[in-house]
Amino acid sequence: MKVTFPHMGTMSIAVKTLLTELGLEVVPPPPITQRTLDLGVKNSPEFACLPLKLNIGNYIEALEAGADTIIMGGGIGPCRFGYYGEVQKDILRDLGYDFNMVIFEPPQGHWREFYQSLKLLLGNISWTKLYTAWKKGWAKAQALDQISKLTNQSRPHLVKRKEATKIYKEGLELIDQAQSISETEAVVKKIRTDFDSLERIEDFQPLKVGLVGEIYVILEPFTNLHIEEKLGELGVLVDRSIYLSEWIEEHLYLGIFRDNKHRQHIQELAKPYLNHFVGGHGLESVGETVMYAKEGFDGVIHLGPFTCMPEIIAQSILPTVSQELSIPVLSLSLDEHTGDAGYITRLEAFVDLLARKEEKEELII
Repeated sequence: MKVTFPHMGTMSIAVKTLLTELGLEVVPPPPITQRTLDLGVKNSPEFACLPLKLNIGNYIEALEAGADTIIMGGGIGPCRFGYYGEVQKDILRDLGYDFNMVIFEPPQGHWREFYQSLKLLLGNISWTKLYTAWKKGWAKAQALDQISKLTNQSRPHLVKRKEATKIYKEGLELIDQAQSISETEAVVKKIRTDFDSLERIEDFQPLKVGLVGEIYVILEPFTNLHIEEKLGELGVLVDRSIYLSEWIEEHLYLGIFRDNKHRQHIQELAKPYLNHFVGGHGLESVGETVMYAKEGFDGVIHLGPFTCMPEIIAQSILPTVSQELSIPVLSLSLDEHTGDAGYITRLEAFVDLLARKEEKEELII
């Protein structure tokens, strides 16, 4: 059995470690490139979400590399993600590929079905081995999020901002290569030390922008055209609303490993504008925008795949939030036609707007 899975940001590093520790032969899909996108667009329904198209591209490239088993997550609610696995399976089989697909549906209390999927993939594995593998993969997922936060917090303050991306990429490689939890933790300490050693701009107060929206386009730099890097190099401190480890805790394990007070808080903040679940991260996009407004952020950028129903609902509500709470919001829909030049122009214009707004407020004070 040669196992593969879709890319979503840095997820492949943690998932590869987990599956390898479980004794599986792992064939990660190659890094996402234009070829990946072209393969997905060519073989997917025209109005399918961008993540589905990229998943198809991931699978084709992995199957070409020798994979024979695909691991895919399932979903519930109005978001089309719940149909991804079955749709992708039919597309790939129509293309002539021979493979098995194991779909892990959210347990939602039905642990027997979840266990059966796990058993189909792993056979009769001991809980001790499963726990040990989980700890190593989990340590890497947390480390990846920590160096991402360090990078976003440091980049706008640096004299040479491009150095931040260089250090971040080095951190990704070192975490991928780490053989133990202690080695993984040592990488985070090294990255923190590396950032502390760089020359910083004195007395610089960066603009603060929150990033909200659909999880895939937020976590996958290829889809959002490396928005965190671009904003950071414009002197903006970016705070991403969701990280991989948080998503794993909340959506795969239903808050078993941590309480859900933050999620409940976000839902309460969203209530005046949206008081029920609409699928995906639509409700969170509204609540987190309110949160950023209350925390004094200068603006919010809202990302969603073109045709994504939950984010379309959020996008229709965010202008009201923006007006009532006096926080500028830029909504960007992303698909295979999104161009880098126009995208950068919109980001630069938004950052310029935020800077002018801040200057006016200082003059009033």
